[in-house]
Amino acid sequence: MKLNTRRIAFAGILATVYAALTLATAGFAFGPVQFRIAEALTVTCCFTPAGIFGMVVGCMAANLASFVSAWDFLIGSFATLLACLITWKMSRSLEKKPWLVWLIPLPTVLCNAVIVGAEIAFFFDDRAFLPAWGLNALSVGAGEAAVMYALGLPLLYLLRRNQSLSRRLAEI
Repeated sequence: MKLNTRRIAFAGILATVYAALTLATAGFAFGPVQFRIAEALTVTCCFTPAGIFGMVVGCMAANLASFVSAWDFLIGSFATLLACLITWKMSRSLEKKPWLVWLIPLPTVLCNAVIVGAEIAFFFDDRAFLPAWGLNALSVGAGEAAVMYALGLPLLYLLRRNQSLSRRLAEI
């Protein structure tokens, strides 16, 4: 992907919105039970790879405020990067397999559940890592699933339904 002004601008706007939404809802955006509303924006990765950069930079900026700090900055942002890359790859099949749209939120749910769940277990309950990982994966995953299916999927449908906007995003 070549960088151009529109891609950089879109990624910057997306990063800003992600960070602002996360920080505005910090009370329930961090911790073992997370409802990070900004994660719904990962569906923008279905339209343009510039969404990947915006999401990762926004996540990094928001995670600077995390109580795990430097580790969440790296590990949480890696989970977002991985989720966005998988979402981008899956979205390439939507035209041939429209039923796949229901699975688009899953990379975000699973990557955050597994990776962030492990991070929280490691930093807050090192005596019983595996059970803590399982519980944290379930709680983070449940929050992510709620956000992605209640907000992310409707956002994806809205963006796909508006063909003018879809085309514009795909041109970025």
